[in-house]
Amino acid sequence: MTYALISLPFLAIGVFVAVFATRSLPRPARRRRWIATAIAAVVLLVLTGVFDTVMIAAGLFGYADGTRLGPTVGLAPIEDFAYPIVAVLLVPAVWTIARRRALRGGDDED
Repeated sequence: MTYALISLPFLAIGVFVAVFATRSLPRPARRRRWIATAIAAVVLLVLTGVFDTVMIAAGLFGYADGTRLGPTVGLAPIEDFAYPIVAVLLVPAVWTIARRRALRGGDDED
């Protein structure tokens, strides 16, 4: 199994939850959210590239041949960048969903 195959379900869930969370936001708020998400993604991807390269170069961890797609950024395989993308999608989405529930008064099933 490759790292890309392991990452795909997480990416799919992250995209789904992010789209679900933003669907009820007003158009201007939705636009701001996606712009902020893109900026945060760029920052996290740069940091991931730098720190993963440093850690791989230091020998803290590595990747077995045959489990990577091949392309790298520095020493980091591109599959390594899936996790920061998922995080940058999920964190604000979960916050939005939780906030929406709190504003509605939580569960009405009690």
